[in-house]
Amino acid sequence: MADKAGFDTAIGNGGETHQRIPKGGPHDGTDHLTTNQGIRVSDNQNSLKAGPRGPTLLEDFVLREKIFHFDHERIPERIVHARGTGAHGFFELTESLADITRADLFQRKGERIPVFTRFSTVAGGAGSVDTPRDVRGFAVKFYTHEGNWDLVGNNIPVFFIQDAIKFPDLVHSVKMEADRAYPQAGSAHDTFWDWASLMPETTHMLHWAMSDRTIPRSLRMIEGFGIHTFRFVNEAGKSTFVKFHWKPKLGLQSTLWDEALKLQAADNDYHRRDLFEAIDTGAFPEWEFGIQTFDQKFADAQLYDVLDATKLIPEEVIPVRIVGRMVLDRNVDNFFAETEQVAYCPANIVPGIDFSNDPLLQGRLFSYLDTQKSRLGTANFHQIPVNAPKCPVMNFQRDGQMQMNVPKGRANYEPNSLDAVGEEAGPRECRVEGFRTFEGRAENDEQGDKLRVRAELFADHYSQARLFFRSLDAAEQAHVASSFVFELSKVGLAHVPPRMVGNLRNVDEGLAKRVADGLGIPLPPKNKAAREPIDMDPSPALRIIGNMKETLEGRAVGILIADGSDGAEIAAVKKAVEGAKGKAVVIAPKVGGAKLADGKMLKADGQLAGTPSQTVDAIAVVLSEAGCAALMKEGAAVQFVMDAFGHLKAIGASAAAKPLLDKAGVQADEGVTDLGGTFIAAAKKRFYSREPKVRTLA
Repeated sequence: MADKAGFDTAIGNGGETHQRIPKGGPHDGTDHLTTNQGIRVSDNQNSLKAGPRGPTLLEDFVLREKIFHFDHERIPERIVHARGTGAHGFFELTESLADITRADLFQRKGERIPVFTRFSTVAGGAGSVDTPRDVRGFAVKFYTHEGNWDLVGNNIPVFFIQDAIKFPDLVHSVKMEADRAYPQAGSAHDTFWDWASLMPETTHMLHWAMSDRTIPRSLRMIEGFGIHTFRFVNEAGKSTFVKFHWKPKLGLQSTLWDEALKLQAADNDYHRRDLFEAIDTGAFPEWEFGIQTFDQKFADAQLYDVLDATKLIPEEVIPVRIVGRMVLDRNVDNFFAETEQVAYCPANIVPGIDFSNDPLLQGRLFSYLDTQKSRLGTANFHQIPVNAPKCPVMNFQRDGQMQMNVPKGRANYEPNSLDAVGEEAGPRECRVEGFRTFEGRAENDEQGDKLRVRAELFADHYSQARLFFRSLDAAEQAHVASSFVFELSKVGLAHVPPRMVGNLRNVDEGLAKRVADGLGIPLPPKNKAAREPIDMDPSPALRIIGNMKETLEGRAVGILIADGSDGAEIAAVKKAVEGAKGKAVVIAPKVGGAKLADGKMLKADGQLAGTPSQTVDAIAVVLSEAGCAALMKEGAAVQFVMDAFGHLKAIGASAAAKPLLDKAGVQADEGVTDLGGTFIAAAKKRFYSREPKVRTLA
């Protein structure tokens, strides 16, 4: 029926009135609910039935489309880097590179182009947590005038493997074990360390993975690396080798292992929330963009192969030249549409940028495009009867949509040593009858015959691991040793930890002994190195400790209060924190706040039970005697202070708060101060000299 205003009134089956639909044309300015075909929907609350109590009719295309789309809202998640978060921003060139590359985005100083950046963890699924010990992906899509350039890297400059043919084995070993589907988002288990201990080339990367680089404080405080050696090509056709770097404006910052564990319990979304809120409040994350460039003569003179992805060029040898900056200034409007569906591929380059013969890079050029296709289809097309081989198929490929086989056993990677414990180890390569590529030279190939080999210098798996470990601060070295102890203590295959420690003896005898002692096993014999390691000059640039910025910018200070706290003291601490560009977070037993000494209520930013000290970078405890007495009976308050001390953070406290500090086991050091000016200076640092007082490290 029609009303006096010229609208049709929709009547539900129960007689109720629903939406009023204008009788005018399609461009009358009203937002109307439609189907995906643009057909206006008169009733989105009731399906079409044959009478009020009758069956639902198949002809109800509104219902069918709505349910159909809902049923297909999810697409397969990425195999690796599944859990990620992204943001929009811009890249600004600060120095023209026209002399070494014809790439348009590197021509004009001051020009900005839009980018989309996605950060991620590697091992966990899309539903895992933000803060495990893991490498962080750092992928940037540049929307240039010549097309999209994807710089797809990590927060670590080297990688586990040298050749892409080993990538499926790496990922299979580190992911959930094939027969039990756990653990999730962790490498501390049998199959990863079984494989890694059989692959000496992983040693350098393992040291980075065991370092504090893989437990970052914030995505805004990680470095990014292109990992591989690429080429710049200028207008004259001259080639220059190049490595790409991102350096955070806020500087590097990590958490401690115990802190990272507790952050997982406190906030599964800690990193993505931190990035989102920083952008949302205008504290736009920024990175400097730098390059290391060199020629073939330099490459030939090195004691390592620059095309080996398990190696880096120390910044002391070739300084990083800063040529641009990236600012992330806009959060996504829809996570699925943007962050989940963004597709990166290292093969996406623009004129003036080209590839090197890095064998890991060459494999990635194929893999990423193939990965994107797999998210829309199936990797198991060969199991369709018309495609299926008539001979046995035996390999370590697993899973995928429409998997018709039921692979058994634990091993889905190679090499493995599971046969040593009576488990099926799986098939092995056939050197006699296996397929061999004809070794003739490719057309215009100046490199030589096509061979499945690695250059001689690739056999040095330990020198740069030694360089990395010996470049670290003593506290960082203790963290690396303790990380190895923790990870290997989770390995149930008794023969694997000694094998791994035997590899570590090629890196540093002291490290190997510390790990063996921590595991309670005899020091095993040193594993024979394919190429004897050499000593390289230490690179202090590889440290976190000593390179951290002493700043409160991008950091937060938790101010613990209770009833009776002095409002003037609280205000003074907040002013000092904010004056140092930090964020002051008032924390109280109740989120409604506390009644101060003057009788006024001060609302809290966070409730004590839900805002542990792991969520801030330093704490100030501002209490009266009565408030301190009350909090000493509150386990969360004692834990709040205890964890801050154990995580090596600055603690500023009013005189009346001392009993709470004593109960929390706080011992006097330079990081424990009053609420005066020394607190702000202390809050900008971590106090690693305190660590031997609070935990036993390897």
